[in-house]
Amino acid sequence: MKWGNGMRREEWAVKICKALGHPVRFKIIKFLADGPHCVCVLNEDVEFSQSNLSQHLRILREAGLVRSEKVGLRIYYELNHDQITDFILAAENIADDLLAVLTKAQ
Repeated sequence: MKWGNGMRREEWAVKICKALGHPVRFKIIKFLADGPHCVCVLNEDVEFSQSNLSQHLRILREAGLVRSEKVGLRIYYELNHDQITDFILAAENIADDLLAVLTKAQ
């Protein structure tokens, strides 16, 4: 089955995983799990320039993970799907399990 832009389900899934595959974007998603935030607050929390942050947010938007809304002069970002937080939690739980196994093996 083809989805928007002619992409198949698996292609979208890969796009999502790639978007989450950068530590800054992973951190942005975790930050937005608490609810919508102004880009100015995101800029304070992420240790990169405004233009770098904008690029990361663009990648997350293009993957369908976040959406933005302009309110006055400010732009607010929020997660586009509630399941994203479950995905992040699952990834962190898998990482914990792998780290525990690696620690025991040493």
